Amino acid sequence: MEEIQDNIQFQLTDELIEKVEILVDELNDKALKTLLKEYHHADIAEILDELNLEDAVYVIKLLDSETTSEILMELDEDIREKVLKNLSNKEIAEEIEELDTDDAADMIAELPEERQAQVISQIEDNEHREEIQELLAYAEDTAGGLMAKELVKVYETWTVAGCLRRIRGQAKDVTRVHSVYVVDKKDKLIGRLSLKDLIISKSDTKIADIAKENVDWVHVSDDVEDVAKVMAKYDLEAIPVVDDNQILLGRITIDDIIDVIREEADKDYQLAAGISQDVEADDSIFKLTKARLPWLFIGMFGGLGAASIIEQFNDNLGTFTALLSFVPLIQATAGNVGVQSSAIVVQGLANGTIDGKILKRLFKELLLGIVNGFAISLVAILITHFGFGTTYILSFTISIALIAVIIMAALIGTFIPIFLDKRGIDPAVATGPFITTSNDVFGILIYFLIAKLILGI
Repeated sequence: MEEIQDNIQFQLTDELIEKVEILVDELNDKALKTLLKEYHHADIAEILDELNLEDAVYVIKLLDSETTSEILMELDEDIREKVLKNLSNKEIAEEIEELDTDDAADMIAELPEERQAQVISQIEDNEHREEIQELLAYAEDTAGGLMAKELVKVYETWTVAGCLRRIRGQAKDVTRVHSVYVVDKKDKLIGRLSLKDLIISKSDTKIADIAKENVDWVHVSDDVEDVAKVMAKYDLEAIPVVDDNQILLGRITIDDIIDVIREEADKDYQLAAGISQDVEADDSIFKLTKARLPWLFIGMFGGLGAASIIEQFNDNLGTFTALLSFVPLIQATAGNVGVQSSAIVVQGLANGTIDGKILKRLFKELLLGIVNGFAISLVAILITHFGFGTTYILSFTISIALIAVIIMAALIGTFIPIFLDKRGIDPAVATGPFITTSNDVFGILIYFLIAKLILGI
């Protein structure tokens, strides 16, 4: 219990990093091994992320493959890529032999194509090599690309006694036994086995008699996001993967799904912020600029569009030049309402709580926009008249414009994500700069059209 607590409380300090660097410089392998032995592989990966490349490679080569294989999977992707470049094909193969097939396939997939075949040829375990090659054939964003071949399966014709003997042999290759899957003689998935039922049943009981038929599964070609939704809906720690003939191919565990959810959340967050590709803070200036610049141009042209609308009305403002003072209010309100509406819709589409019926959702947002619009406009009319000293007619114009802009922004923020989702486009692109810019332009247009209608400018 104390050891677990130490791992939870791990803190990466400058003193620890300096101590590791000194031991590496002194080539004090014994002391370095003793020091790192105290830490979890994820903690060691965190330490290596802070070392220079030469020192990180030294530590990887020093420790045993059983430990370093896990460390490599925890390293930052850019650091791992550089470390792998400094390892021989044989050394990489030794690391891969210690990994589960899904992690092994992921690591090989990160290598340049010319090295992949060379590394695979160095893997001594034929079965492990063949399973990795099978996984590499699946698309990365499918269940097949995410699954691991390691699992525990039993045949329906086995007895409980024979099943227990064979499970012991299979389980040694499986890190965690979440489920025991039952198959027929053709390896077709037909059910699952409760460990409790297995333990309490008589030795001569047939597995078919105690197997549970209600087993959830996913198809090998299913999108990983759909897999995540299934596992989240049914609170599954693992789910089997089958082909068109219901043949059991592998399983996907919750740790892999968490990675998928995290990566998707990161991508959606960046899209919502106006970043068009997956980037990190440590990426090059060129890559960061390439990801951000397109949306900045969209924002710029949106601003120019709003400016041109104001310019069209500028000469006719006459005694109502005070309208210009409230342009930021209109733009900010439109942008905020649009982002709020789109964020709720994108979240609902992501977790499956929105059925995608556009008219039903738009009507709900229309009612919500009316309620919010009247509440905000009531406050605005009081503040603009008594706080800013505007005339009643001008305050009334601003409040009516706010109601119209809020309704418009809510409808746009709702419609666009659903529209994009129905056409197979990630709805996250609808949030952030896209929604904000479009609502700014339409908000200004509505503002001055209403002003023209009421004030006659």
